[in-house]
Amino acid sequence: MDTTEPHPPRIALIAHDRKKATIVELAREFAPVLRQCALCATGTTGSRIAAETGLEVERMLSGPLGGDLQIGARLSSGLVDMVIFLRDPMTPQPHEPDINALVRACDVHDVPCATNEASARMLLSLVAARHGLAAP
Repeated sequence: MDTTEPHPPRIALIAHDRKKATIVELAREFAPVLRQCALCATGTTGSRIAAETGLEVERMLSGPLGGDLQIGARLSSGLVDMVIFLRDPMTPQPHEPDINALVRACDVHDVPCATNEASARMLLSLVAARHGLAAP
Protein backbone atom coordinates (compact mmCIF):
# COMPACT_ATOMS: atom_id res chain seq x y z
CA MET A 1 0.00 0.00 0.00
CA ASP A 2 1.32 3.44 -0.92
CA THR A 3 1.49 5.55 2.22
CA THR A 4 2.98 8.64 0.65
CA GLU A 5 0.93 11.77 1.04
CA PRO A 6 -0.31 13.30 -2.19
CA HIS A 7 1.48 16.52 -2.93
CA PRO A 8 0.27 19.58 -4.79
CA PRO A 9 1.35 19.71 -8.43
CA ARG A 10 4.94 20.95 -8.63
CA ILE A 11 5.25 23.31 -11.57
CA ALA A 12 8.40 24.99 -12.89
CA LEU A 13 7.90 28.33 -14.66
CA ILE A 14 10.50 29.68 -17.05
CA ALA A 15 10.35 32.37 -19.73
CA HIS A 16 12.81 34.04 -22.03
CA ASP A 17 12.97 37.83 -21.82
CA ARG A 18 10.49 38.50 -24.63
CA LYS A 19 8.03 36.02 -23.08
CA LYS A 20 8.12 37.23 -19.46
CA ALA A 21 5.06 39.46 -19.83
CA THR A 22 3.16 36.50 -21.31
CA ILE A 23 4.05 34.14 -18.47
CA VAL A 24 3.09 36.78 -15.90
CA GLU A 25 -0.27 37.22 -17.63
CA LEU A 26 -0.81 33.43 -17.67
CA ALA A 27 0.07 33.26 -13.98
CA ARG A 28 -2.37 36.07 -13.23
CA GLU A 29 -5.10 34.40 -15.27
CA PHE A 30 -4.54 30.96 -13.71
CA ALA A 31 -3.74 32.27 -10.20
CA PRO A 32 -6.61 30.34 -8.52
CA VAL A 33 -5.10 27.12 -9.92
CA LEU A 34 -1.46 28.04 -9.30
CA ARG A 35 -2.17 28.95 -5.66
CA GLN A 36 -2.82 25.25 -5.11
CA CYS A 37 0.52 24.27 -6.65
CA ALA A 38 4.14 24.35 -5.52
CA LEU A 39 5.82 26.77 -7.89
CA CYS A 40 9.47 27.25 -8.71
CA ALA A 41 10.93 29.48 -11.39
CA THR A 42 14.13 30.85 -12.74
CA GLY A 43 15.25 34.12 -11.12
CA THR A 44 13.75 37.07 -12.96
CA THR A 45 10.69 35.15 -14.12
CA GLY A 46 9.94 34.07 -10.55
CA SER A 47 10.49 37.56 -9.19
CA ARG A 48 8.11 39.09 -11.72
CA ILE A 49 5.43 36.46 -11.18
CA ALA A 50 5.60 36.86 -7.39
CA ALA A 51 5.61 40.67 -7.51
CA GLU A 52 2.86 41.03 -10.12
CA THR A 53 0.50 38.23 -9.04
CA GLY A 54 1.13 37.70 -5.33
CA LEU A 55 1.80 34.00 -5.93
CA GLU A 56 4.40 32.24 -3.79
CA VAL A 57 7.27 31.20 -6.05
CA GLU A 58 10.54 29.57 -5.05
CA ARG A 59 13.17 31.32 -7.13
CA MET A 60 16.20 29.59 -8.59
CA LEU A 61 19.13 31.30 -10.26
CA SER A 62 18.59 33.21 -13.48
CA GLY A 63 18.52 30.87 -16.50
CA PRO A 64 21.88 32.00 -17.92
CA LEU A 65 23.45 31.58 -14.47
CA GLY A 66 22.27 27.98 -14.06
CA GLY A 67 18.59 28.24 -13.11
CA ASP A 68 17.55 25.99 -16.01
CA LEU A 69 20.03 23.39 -14.75
CA GLN A 70 18.74 23.67 -11.17
CA ILE A 71 15.20 22.99 -12.39
CA GLY A 72 16.49 20.14 -14.57
CA ALA A 73 18.13 18.54 -11.53
CA ARG A 74 14.88 18.73 -9.57
CA LEU A 75 12.97 17.33 -12.51
CA SER A 76 15.43 14.43 -12.83
CA SER A 77 14.97 13.71 -9.12
CA GLY A 78 11.18 13.52 -9.49
CA LEU A 79 10.57 16.86 -7.78
CA VAL A 80 8.95 18.65 -10.74
CA ASP A 81 5.69 17.41 -12.26
CA MET A 82 5.32 19.91 -15.11
CA VAL A 83 7.37 22.58 -16.86
CA ILE A 84 6.05 25.70 -18.51
CA PHE A 85 8.92 27.15 -20.48
CA LEU A 86 7.85 29.99 -22.74
CA ARG A 87 10.69 30.09 -25.22
CA ASP A 88 11.57 32.84 -27.67
CA PRO A 89 12.49 30.92 -30.83
CA MET A 90 13.39 34.10 -32.70
CA THR A 91 16.20 35.27 -30.39
CA PRO A 92 19.48 33.35 -29.94
CA GLN A 93 20.06 32.39 -26.31
CA PRO A 94 23.62 32.28 -24.96
CA HIS A 95 22.73 29.34 -22.70
CA GLU A 96 21.05 27.27 -25.42
CA PRO A 97 22.79 24.04 -24.31
CA ASP A 98 21.19 24.39 -20.85
CA ILE A 99 17.78 24.99 -22.43
CA ASN A 100 18.14 21.92 -24.64
CA ALA A 101 19.24 19.86 -21.63
CA LEU A 102 16.13 20.88 -19.69
CA VAL A 103 13.75 20.06 -22.53
CA ARG A 104 15.59 16.76 -23.06
CA ALA A 105 15.24 15.96 -19.33
CA CYS A 106 11.49 16.50 -19.68
CA ASP A 107 11.45 13.98 -22.53
CA VAL A 108 13.67 11.46 -20.71
CA HIS A 109 11.60 11.62 -17.50
CA ASP A 110 8.22 11.90 -19.25
CA VAL A 111 7.41 15.26 -17.67
CA PRO A 112 4.93 17.47 -19.56
CA CYS A 113 6.64 20.55 -20.97
CA ALA A 114 4.78 23.47 -22.55
CA THR A 115 7.05 25.64 -24.66
CA ASN A 116 4.49 28.10 -26.00
CA GLU A 117 1.40 29.91 -24.75
CA ALA A 118 -1.12 27.54 -26.36
CA SER A 119 0.38 24.40 -24.82
CA ALA A 120 0.79 26.17 -21.45
CA ARG A 121 -2.91 27.03 -21.45
CA MET A 122 -3.78 23.40 -22.21
CA LEU A 123 -1.65 22.05 -19.35
CA LEU A 124 -2.90 24.63 -16.86
CA SER A 125 -6.50 23.89 -17.89
CA LEU A 126 -5.90 20.20 -17.17
CA VAL A 127 -4.50 21.05 -13.73
CA ALA A 128 -7.58 23.20 -13.10
CA ALA A 129 -9.92 20.38 -14.14
CA ARG A 130 -8.16 17.91 -11.84
CA HIS A 131 -8.68 20.31 -8.94
CA GLY A 132 -12.32 20.96 -9.78
CA LEU A 133 -11.67 24.55 -10.79
CA ALA A 134 -12.96 26.27 -13.86
CA ALA A 135 -10.20 27.28 -16.25
CA PRO A 136 -10.26 30.98 -17.18
